[in-house]
Amino acid sequence: MTENDLDKQPPVDVTDEDTGAEESIAEEPTAAEDEGSAVDLETQVKALEEKLAGTEAALAEAEKKTAEYLDGWQRAQASFANFRKRTTAEQTQWRSMANAALLARLLPVVDDFKRAFDAVPDTIKDDPWLSGVQLVERKVEAILEAENVQQIEAEPGDIFDPNVHEAVLYQEVDGFNDGEIVAVVETGHMLADRVLRPSMVVIAKGTREAQPQAGEEALEPESEESTVQGDA
Repeated sequence: MTENDLDKQPPVDVTDEDTGAEESIAEEPTAAEDEGSAVDLETQVKALEEKLAGTEAALAEAEKKTAEYLDGWQRAQASFANFRKRTTAEQTQWRSMANAALLARLLPVVDDFKRAFDAVPDTIKDDPWLSGVQLVERKVEAILEAENVQQIEAEPGDIFDPNVHEAVLYQEVDGFNDGEIVAVVETGHMLADRVLRPSMVVIAKGTREAQPQAGEEALEPESEESTVQGDA
């Protein structure tokens, strides 16, 4: 067979099946390779387990710190809430004390107005300027009423109350028992439940016991003399 005859022969077709068979034969692992793959897999599993354990430990530590931070935050919030409440209460008390001090300083002005109007002569009671001054007095009283300032009620015969009354004088007065109010010298005032100024009062020092009549005193010696005469 010559070279010309070889060239004339048809080419041999190589099918995909033949190629796949060759590749499968070439890729078939050996026993050593299988053993090496198993060792690598175990190593990877151990590494993953160690990594997982480390992650779990880190997570537990993070959860512990989170709980500590949350507890500290809650304590700080509670402390701040208490501080804010205490500060608000103190501010309210300070404002109340400031208002009370200012209102207490207005009370003598009201007293002066009343004393002045009580002493106004009849000849000028109808003057327009007097009406203007009375209007000023009413405005001051309106301010006191708007701030809830109330008079302390005290009448002759009432029992002395040291919480709202202040004794300026003790007198023995017929018809009054010890501790009863005889007269009110100056009216007191209260701001809500706080005393701005106590009522200045005169307190009785004595009893209601009736004094013996002069006729009775005169009869007593006569009866004694009649008794002596009868015995004689």
